[in-house]
Amino acid sequence: MFTIAIIAQKGGVGKSVVSIGLSVAATLAGFATVLIDLDPQATAANWKDRRAEENPAVVSAQASRLKSVLDASRKAKIDLAIIDTAGRNDDSALQAARAADLVLIPCRPIMVEIETLPAVKDLLMLAGNPQAFVLLNGIHPTSTKQADDARDMILKAFNLRCCPVHMCQRNAYGEAPTSGQTPQELDPEGKASLELQRLFEFTCEVVKLGKGEHSGQSLSHSGAA
Repeated sequence: MFTIAIIAQKGGVGKSVVSIGLSVAATLAGFATVLIDLDPQATAANWKDRRAEENPAVVSAQASRLKSVLDASRKAKIDLAIIDTAGRNDDSALQAARAADLVLIPCRPIMVEIETLPAVKDLLMLAGNPQAFVLLNGIHPTSTKQADDARDMILKAFNLRCCPVHMCQRNAYGEAPTSGQTPQELDPEGKASLELQRLFEFTCEVVKLGKGEHSGQSLSHSGAA
């Protein structure tokens, strides 16, 4: 089982949107997937409550229960666990980073969010320096240069790599969750769907999650504390 943690030191950067989108992308690709919601706001768990589809499984848990949830996921032969964390400096981000094969750090190209990256880098160091990438989010759809400039600046200033793909400002990211869906389901041919698919393909390359037979069993949606 591979584990991806979505962390940031500020709320509102798109962690839950990324977590949910990647979880559905993995499910659509045939991987047995669990989304572990460590955020007290329970955005992912609430999304699951509105969702008609059974998969992906969503488990709401406290950071202290993360190891137990991951152990249960392995026993259920889950292929991929995605961890959504709180949008503040608490124990959930550190615990998730320690458990992760890959960490994604959503960040919009604005100074108030970029300035949180040194704290994230310190957290990654405490977690043993797992492989990590900043995921640029909220890019204007017509501004490729904005993304390229932000990647260069983040690498030079903080020595943090950015994903080669980024997410733009698109209505689908806000509209789809209201019905328990994601952009891939709301508009499979849309640009938001394509962005999430490219992000999923990139994460598969990084963690070497290959295509093949998947015999995972679904975890039931729970509200474990």
